[in-house]
Amino acid sequence: MRTLCSSTLIGEALLIMFAALVAMRLSDVSTGEIWTVSGIAMALCIVLCGMINRPGAVQIGWALQIGLIASGFILPTMFGLGLVFAGLWWCSVHYGRKVDEFKAARAAAEAVPVQA
Repeated sequence: MRTLCSSTLIGEALLIMFAALVAMRLSDVSTGEIWTVSGIAMALCIVLCGMINRPGAVQIGWALQIGLIASGFILPTMFGLGLVFAGLWWCSVHYGRKVDEFKAARAAAEAVPVQA
């Protein structure tokens, strides 16, 4: 799960930066507001990458996704980006947990000695 979630967060941080560059050209919002919102979101993505295996990290990730969707009221490009990454976050958490469960079951099966 850590790998999937971290990959999603790194991709999210990069796309937030690109969205900020586009928003500077297309939006009437000031450059300072664009970089403040985008910078906070990018920093949270990077910090959260290091916290994935800690308790509450998935919930913080959900709060980040909801915050990105809500920031669409300031920067409309962030609304669509937030929806896309909320979906990716769900996939990363859901399938990451399934892969972790599979690996744990396989490791447990390999740890049990076969009796002849």
